[in-house]
Amino acid sequence: MFDALSDRLGGIFDGLTGRGALSEKDVNAALREIRVALLEADVALPVVKDFIESVRARAVGEEVVRSVKPGQQVVKIVYDGIVEMLGGADAETTLRIDTPPAVMMMAGLQGSGKTTTTAKIAKRLAEKQRKKVLLASLDVRRPAAMQQLAILADQCGDNVFSLPIIEGQLPADIARRAVQAAKIGGYDVLILDTAGRTTIDEQMMSEAAEIAAIANPSETLLVADALTGQDAVETARRFHDRLPLTGLVLTRMDGDGRGGAALSMRAVTGLPIKFLGTGEKLDGLDAFDASRVAGRILGQGDIVSLVEKASEQMDADKAERMAAKLKKGEFDLEDMADQLRQMQRMGGLGGIMGMMPGARKAKEAMASANLDDNVLKRQEAIILSMTRKERRKPAVLNASRRKRIAAGSGTTVQEVNKLLKMHQQMATMMKKMRTKGGMKAMMGAASQAGMSPSDLAKMGGQQMPGGLPGMGSGGLPGLGGSLPGLGGKKK
Repeated sequence: MFDALSDRLGGIFDGLTGRGALSEKDVNAALREIRVALLEADVALPVVKDFIESVRARAVGEEVVRSVKPGQQVVKIVYDGIVEMLGGADAETTLRIDTPPAVMMMAGLQGSGKTTTTAKIAKRLAEKQRKKVLLASLDVRRPAAMQQLAILADQCGDNVFSLPIIEGQLPADIARRAVQAAKIGGYDVLILDTAGRTTIDEQMMSEAAEIAAIANPSETLLVADALTGQDAVETARRFHDRLPLTGLVLTRMDGDGRGGAALSMRAVTGLPIKFLGTGEKLDGLDAFDASRVAGRILGQGDIVSLVEKASEQMDADKAERMAAKLKKGEFDLEDMADQLRQMQRMGGLGGIMGMMPGARKAKEAMASANLDDNVLKRQEAIILSMTRKERRKPAVLNASRRKRIAAGSGTTVQEVNKLLKMHQQMATMMKKMRTKGGMKAMMGAASQAGMSPSDLAKMGGQQMPGGLPGMGSGGLPGLGGSLPGLGGKKK
């Protein structure tokens, strides 16, 4: 979402940080470029003006002049300004669902992703907070809207249920029935999925206001499509005038939009952004954190989110088995295949690199090396074309076997050889971790192997997964050296 803005700001900051000293003229010139970059990203003009003035007041003062590294100090000031624009590092983004049955109401225009977001939130509450959730669709106009929510509820797991459908009921009557069912059924949370329109009209607003009066929701979330730009900001403002909104959910944050809506929403409406929707899958929902988003915009990465995603994707039993193997210094091709699958579930190479420090330069290297997520699929295909014996004992892979595997996976012998070399490097790291100083030795081995994001282009795209266990100086500290060794439990 923020790729274009991140690239623009990255170029501006590269010019600043490369200088030993900064004059007020240098800072003002940089701020003019930042202003243009924000406007091009579709950030609302009043928000841009306030942001630039706030940054200017700090950036031309003694704080920067006396700094040892003035360029980096300006970057820090801009980072703090973006965090503040997004609501601040300490913004309250948790859901108020303490008193059961807590009622949540979802509002928004048709096509913004309300129904899918409703299911995503329900799944998140059920898995992470062990809540018993009831979903009720109040959309009696859109064909099969109620059936869609019922299907999604089934996909969410054991603790998520949908209100039985009674044809012909009005939205207000469904809301009353849902509240009563939530009380009788002992549900912790009731989520009401309201009807939308293609545009805001009085009938929709009146209906939403009536439902809010009946259900008395503790949370009323507006679901807005981030790809609609400033239209989303105007939608939020108009809904907020009629409904007691408590927060925002921005969907399609994985799209190629300019991202200005996300940066403007909080500043214009005063409402906290609580979630970001990323994709159609039910686990594609991230809790909003201003510091993390600002870090990603400025190319500083988001290691915390990366660790969280890795932990969520790692099954507890697999983690224990992997830990036991690593203690013995064992790491075969089946283990490597598990890593590749986990990386794909975490968003592929693009998603992972977007959360790494130096993401902009890493993505540039990926592009120049023609590296994409298909690399992971090709590597997995190579491993799946092997027999179980070959996966567990790569030493038996002679020339004829490698030729057969290449033909079976639709790749070349050269690609098979590169994968085997990468596995050998990873296995060597695992042994070093066990025998010679543990994690420190392994990280050193990764650095010597040149496995840092900036070296991606040199790797020709084939050694990327092998770089994740250490990543050299730009690595994943605290990950136990390898994604499979995280030991995180699936919740």
